[in-house]
Amino acid sequence: MYDFLRYYLVPPLFILMFTGVTQVLVSLGNPYSPFKLSNLLSVGSSYSWTVISIVMLWAFLSLKIPSKTFSGPTTPAGYIPKYSANGTQYYLVSLAVYLVTVYMYPDIPLDIVDNFGDIISSLNLFSLLFCTYLLIKGRLFPEVREGALEKPLPYLFYAGIELHPRLFGVDIKQWTNCRVGMLGWALLVLNFSIASIQLNTFKMAPLSNSILINLYLFKFFYWETGYFNTLDITLDRAGYYLCWGCLTWVQVFYTFSAYYLVAQPSKISDSGAFAILFLGLISLLLNYTADLQKESFKASNGECLIWGRKAKCIPVEYTTHDGKTKKSKLLISGFWGVSRHCNYVFELMLAFSWSLPGLGLGPWTFLYFGFLVVLLVHRTFRDEEKCRAKYGAGWNKYCAVVPYRMIPYIF
Repeated sequence: MYDFLRYYLVPPLFILMFTGVTQVLVSLGNPYSPFKLSNLLSVGSSYSWTVISIVMLWAFLSLKIPSKTFSGPTTPAGYIPKYSANGTQYYLVSLAVYLVTVYMYPDIPLDIVDNFGDIISSLNLFSLLFCTYLLIKGRLFPEVREGALEKPLPYLFYAGIELHPRLFGVDIKQWTNCRVGMLGWALLVLNFSIASIQLNTFKMAPLSNSILINLYLFKFFYWETGYFNTLDITLDRAGYYLCWGCLTWVQVFYTFSAYYLVAQPSKISDSGAFAILFLGLISLLLNYTADLQKESFKASNGECLIWGRKAKCIPVEYTTHDGKTKKSKLLISGFWGVSRHCNYVFELMLAFSWSLPGLGLGPWTFLYFGFLVVLLVHRTFRDEEKCRAKYGAGWNKYCAVVPYRMIPYIF
């Protein structure tokens, strides 16, 4: 029964449900565009296909420009993925190009709002076709034959087959997750905040939302190479869950707090919005500091100061895919001695901050925050399952020293 649910029933149900919910969200955020069943069958418009084609091509070209490369972790089959390491430049140039374009053509923000349903329809169609291509590629001509081909077809479409597929020399997950997914999120929330000001006169609240999200995403692009060590890249395969999720779900669900404030003006005063911005900046600073502590620890092989003292760690061992035993260290100083996933707590604080401009308008701008709570709590267990399998007794010793997963004395 478990195998039937996991491999045959849940994947098609999730595909139908989440794909359909995207259009429900578009209508929920814009009361002047009521939901119709026909919306689910729309293929978009010439405008929407032009918009997504420009963004996707721009993202693809950013990975073809000569730049520094970054080698990701070696897979169990011995494959070493290669990535472009120009995320910061890509984000800043993209942001500048967008702002200049809006300055030259001021109608763009509201045009995108008016055509947002068509944009999501086009993204849905493209993403589903692209995931079909990934399914065929994974079965017939993969980069490395390490996919789980014995699983049923519905599950393979949903979860994917290949860990690191490439297209014309470009890593597909870097293109979908980082370059299209994260940039689309950044530019859309900025676009919606500008559209809200154009439609409802100037208010600081929508800007607080987009500023915090863009600062968070600037940090993401600044440390983009660190993302290539996360579960999304090292464990999750390229399929509907990951690629459709970044190409479509991120664009409509992650941006929803900003989109909602266009048709439903924020009730937060400008002074309240500045307080929200301050809270968000503190959360972002804490998140950045936690990440910096871990990055400094890795870069110095543990020979660094954290909170004015020499970093402490627990030595561990693990076995590589080719049977070799290697040594590593688990940081237990700074924030990482407080809880095992303290960075998740600060990320939740930040997401709560950029949801606050919708306070008094119902729960809708807090949808992403609620989703993120579930996602990150689930991810803590996935992280720890992977680490326990990798480090064994060393991980158990680490957990005894740092007993809390996220919040001391609570979880």
